[in-house]
Amino acid sequence: MIFRRFSTKLTSLILLVSVSISNVMAEDLVVETLDETGAKWQQTLKVAKGKSVYFYAWGGSKAVNEYLRWAKREIAKQYGVRLIHVKVTDPGEAVARLKAENGRTSAIDLTWVNGENFAYLKQHDHLLGNLWSSIPNVANLAVDTLPITVDFGESMDGYEVPWGIGQFNLIAEEAVFSNAQFSANDLLTIARNNPETVTYPRPPEFHGSTFLKQLLVNLTKADQRLYLAATQEAQEELLPILWAYLDKLHPYLWQQGKAFPTSSSEQFLLYQQKSLSMAVSFNPNQWIKEKATKQISESSVRRSFIDGAITNSHNLAIPKFAPNSEAAKVVINFMLSEQAQQQKFAGEWGDPSVLKSMFDSRSSLPAHGEPHSSWQLILEDAWQQRYGG
Repeated sequence: MIFRRFSTKLTSLILLVSVSISNVMAEDLVVETLDETGAKWQQTLKVAKGKSVYFYAWGGSKAVNEYLRWAKREIAKQYGVRLIHVKVTDPGEAVARLKAENGRTSAIDLTWVNGENFAYLKQHDHLLGNLWSSIPNVANLAVDTLPITVDFGESMDGYEVPWGIGQFNLIAEEAVFSNAQFSANDLLTIARNNPETVTYPRPPEFHGSTFLKQLLVNLTKADQRLYLAATQEAQEELLPILWAYLDKLHPYLWQQGKAFPTSSSEQFLLYQQKSLSMAVSFNPNQWIKEKATKQISESSVRRSFIDGAITNSHNLAIPKFAPNSEAAKVVINFMLSEQAQQQKFAGEWGDPSVLKSMFDSRSSLPAHGEPHSSWQLILEDAWQQRYGG
């Protein structure tokens, strides 16, 4: 009996010592991992200093351009990296360039990308991987709150990093758009009652393409086939519903639907001039910013589709053969800092943050997921054939 008690105590002591040793080893491993990660990032900062980053990004927004000018100054001051904003009218321009370079050293160090453009670049191995594990501030993303790990049905898998949220909405005159949310049929009634004051940008401009997707979601009651790769059968059943609707809507649009604004900026200008009763936006806070600076009337309000605003993230990616990929990582890391995210939200842009520490549901709309990226190209091509002229 005495021996059994002694044996039990000895066994317990051995287990306690083993657990203690294991805990110490685990703690040491964590410290070593953190030290290794920190050392790698310090090396990245060292390599990046003095380099230039050619950033291919949308140049169609005054607010976005002003924010990037601010970011350029801060990045140069803090890291010694020169950020050069190469303004594009469509993200597809960067994709076309990378496609033409076909694996050769790229002129692009960093690109703003999402949707079908990301899917193409990822599938054709044009992007640098492991961004989520090599950029420290990625750990602060609000992945448990926001849909920012999947891009138009395509898993990011470390090939791009979200830096903001877009939600499709209208900036509109309250007397014309009286309800906070509206359906496709509501929009048709509004257009009939207010002829030539409603329109949308000409696809494939992304606001215009998203307008078509919002209509298709509403008209088909969010058919689940919209969130899968588009089959021929699904196209044949769902697209005629949209075309029948647009055939009714277009005669009441601005220019009787025979011409369309080339961009959201052009449409916004027409709204400012009171030629239109609505403009389109992918920023749920733009209307507040525009009213604060008296760019739009006091009677302007924010409106969205009744199914929820189509929501996606805008993302940053580094081409696989970018000459200054380490400097591009430094830029991404800065864009995910609280300083940069706060400036983006509080400044003229008003872009909602993607960080856990800064997430605020009051700055966003009820969300609806993006249809699968394959639907976008199909919609754009079919629209051009029917209405492109």
